[in-house]
Amino acid sequence: MKNFPVLRGFRKQIDVINALVFREMLTRYGRGNIGFLWVIGEPVIFCVGVSVMWTLTRPAREHGLGMTALVVTGYVPLTMWRHCLIRAVKAFEANGSLLFHRQVTPLDIITARSYLEVIGTIMAGIIVWLAAIGLGFMKPPADIGLLYLGFFFQSVFCMITAFLVAALSEISDFVEKCVNIVSYLALPFSGAFIMVSWLPPKYQWILMLSPMANNIEMIRGGQFGGAASVKYNILYDAYITAALLIIALYLTHRVRKYLHVN
Repeated sequence: MKNFPVLRGFRKQIDVINALVFREMLTRYGRGNIGFLWVIGEPVIFCVGVSVMWTLTRPAREHGLGMTALVVTGYVPLTMWRHCLIRAVKAFEANGSLLFHRQVTPLDIITARSYLEVIGTIMAGIIVWLAAIGLGFMKPPADIGLLYLGFFFQSVFCMITAFLVAALSEISDFVEKCVNIVSYLALPFSGAFIMVSWLPPKYQWILMLSPMANNIEMIRGGQFGGAASVKYNILYDAYITAALLIIALYLTHRVRKYLHVN
């Protein structure tokens, strides 16, 4: 390690991010009651509530697919995205005092905060998945590899979204005010409650422009296998995700001059 300063620096930043994750959990949830378990408990409550409501009020199957599985495969990744989005607003201002430490950068702060949301939602999703399978409302995933791939792309996309919102909300107060509105307006384009193949062919390309819709299609392909007609473009998804990452890293690097920390 001594002969590889880049690896040593990378290891140091990983340690910083881990410390920030634990600080975020203590600051947000405290040490009392179940404490950090709310990281998992909060998404579980949301996902279970929506899944139960849709299962009780909608037909048992839609387009030949189980309603509970449709909701779970859509709402878990959607919850991950929305939580990352909301927690990213003014994240640097809320943790600005940490920037007085030379080792802490804006990228560390937002990485720790969004990583916590991603891990919490994934663990909540596993609990909901296992419970639904155990109770007979869902079958086990047909293609676990594709399921993992979809969640990997979704996790990266959610973190990149958090980077963008964190930087832009510091640059412009208008962005801060619009985040909640945008998160609701984006629902029809998320693919959470509809599949691409359900749309008329001439309109399917609109939903395919959304990275999240591609990710959820992969997740549903992993869950349902050949029983579902899924449409996604991995190359497009990778290219647009990489482009957004470059923009997000640039904005995060430049955001310091917009911060006013006391």
